[in-house]
Amino acid sequence: MQKKHIALVSNYSWTIYRFRLNLAKHLIKLGHDVTVIAPKEEHTKYIIEAGCKFVACKVSSKSTNPIEDARLYKRLLKIYQDVKPDLVFHYTIKPIIWGGLAAKKANVKSIAVTTGLGYVFIKNNLISKIAKRLYKKALEGSLQVWFLNEHDRERFVNANIIQHSKSLVIPGEGIDLKGFEKSSQTKNEIFTFLYFGRMLWVKGLKELIDAQNILKKQTNIKFQVHLLGFLDWDNPSSISKEQILKWEAANYAKYLGSTDDIKSEIEKVHCVVLPSYSEGVPMSLMEAAALQIPIIATNIEGCNDIVVDQHNGFLCQTKNAQDLADKMEKMLLLNDQQRAKMGENGRQLLEEKFDQNIVFKFYEKAIATWV
Repeated sequence: MQKKHIALVSNYSWTIYRFRLNLAKHLIKLGHDVTVIAPKEEHTKYIIEAGCKFVACKVSSKSTNPIEDARLYKRLLKIYQDVKPDLVFHYTIKPIIWGGLAAKKANVKSIAVTTGLGYVFIKNNLISKIAKRLYKKALEGSLQVWFLNEHDRERFVNANIIQHSKSLVIPGEGIDLKGFEKSSQTKNEIFTFLYFGRMLWVKGLKELIDAQNILKKQTNIKFQVHLLGFLDWDNPSSISKEQILKWEAANYAKYLGSTDDIKSEIEKVHCVVLPSYSEGVPMSLMEAAALQIPIIATNIEGCNDIVVDQHNGFLCQTKNAQDLADKMEKMLLLNDQQRAKMGENGRQLLEEKFDQNIVFKFYEKAIATWV
């Protein structure tokens, strides 16, 4: 394969490190140059250590200020004119919109990777309507628009943002199955439900807290709920630290903060819970399944790609704390052998459909096709 210069653009260095660092390493191994364009953060050093070039670019994800958005457009335009990548992959709404417009202006080829619908499709307000119009304008210049599940693609097509022929569904962002092999990690003494991800209302954390309160009245079996992940101040759906401390004080949940060693934390627990309102194909569920942990998740596209009801976990209704509590009780009532079998089923599903090497092939084909 001929050497090319590939750029990955995101609203956080952390998301490149967390979801796409193995992709970057794979492209470098193939002989390509990889430049990451994102805000400089504590995880930037890992990106550079992996062999990527790095260009710092401030992205205010939460801002709806048109002046700040115009500045982002100008920053990305200058970067593309200076760096001159052969192909750019844009991730998340701000890079997709303003990076897409900047790439078109700079005559740089780009592909948009929509990892989830987020608040734009959850809310139905003026900001959401403006964002959809901007999406349509920006994506006109993209070679392709990638989605992580069919539902998200259809939402864009039905909203007349893109044409179906220009879109592609890939099987999530892939997972390093060798790096997520089950170990002999000792589990917590008390049955533990774990949510891990960003601390956002749209992840269904209110329903999770309400469900554990309901469950305490339904069963005498001891259990605990742990929350793991960072506080995403830049997101419109962010949960405040004060709110989380209130939950802790009331003994509703224990907040573990954030960690880069996610594997050891997952293996301590008995069940992973994700009662989200909207997802692409969540990495958290792929990691749980890879480590043979049974899962409870909402019955939405993305989540139900990973969780097959009563096979490797349970699916619950969206925004329904009672139904979530019922599924948590069902998980509690399973014996160790039944939960272990669910875990084995989850691992098998990952091996068949979501190995990162399957996803890498989509990137390889795009590079060979377009540049």
